[in-house]
Amino acid sequence: MRKIIVNSILAALLCYCVTAKAAIVDTVLTYSAAMHKNIKAVVIKPNDYSVNKKFATVYVLHGAGGKYSDWLTDVPDKQTLPKLADLYNLIIICPDGNVSSWYFDSPVDPAYKYETYISKELVSYIDSHYSTIKDRSKRAITGLSMGGHGALYLAFKHQDIYGACGSMSGGVDLRPFPNNWDIAKRLGKYSDYPERWEANSVVNLVYLLTPNSLAITFDCGSSDFFYQVNKNLHNELLERNIPHDFTVRPGAHTWEYWGNSINYQMLFFHNFFNSGK
Repeated sequence: MRKIIVNSILAALLCYCVTAKAAIVDTVLTYSAAMHKNIKAVVIKPNDYSVNKKFATVYVLHGAGGKYSDWLTDVPDKQTLPKLADLYNLIIICPDGNVSSWYFDSPVDPAYKYETYISKELVSYIDSHYSTIKDRSKRAITGLSMGGHGALYLAFKHQDIYGACGSMSGGVDLRPFPNNWDIAKRLGKYSDYPERWEANSVVNLVYLLTPNSLAITFDCGSSDFFYQVNKNLHNELLERNIPHDFTVRPGAHTWEYWGNSINYQMLFFHNFFNSGK
């Protein structure tokens, strides 16, 4: 009987220690001067976070119709990101990109300046409030669907900010979807402003890259409606001799797919952070 009690106490202590060392999840309120409003973000710190140490950062963007907390509430294993923060000893930031911002500065609506917010205002906030390594070599960005487009779009255009980028099931070419996800509200109708759709599609921004200027990884499920545009981006990068990882797995546009994919994305970023580039 005594042995059972002792074992129970040890198990409880072990459970407590594991819980005590879990990543810390904060919800912070940031301010965008460009849009004159407060915007929420989730910040996940690893279990050994300390102001006496400096940490790499990974920004993870949500999809259309989503919000900043999606990666904690909608992924099948709700501890996926906290576990990854602990495993790779880094800070993960999940900002709010509104339901359909597409993460660029809208030429139509001044209330949507999410390129400015994410890559300037938010990065500045995180670097001033947390113990981060303030260098592109230790900063990465990725996202799913609309966020996949946003991550590559922002990284391609701000290579001084991000050293690595990724996309999961990203909408990397807006043009085939003129009537979807409120893109027309951000850019104007495709039939009226085709040049805006051309200029804001990731597949058309490859010209901004030079070989090895960015560490790039992206993937898409073979049954995803964005599969073809991702394949086209892969071919465009190949044609321009831009090194990158492109992975196709069985799967569709689902949280089951993204919950699996994010593990490979974080491994890619971990390897980049430790490459010394």
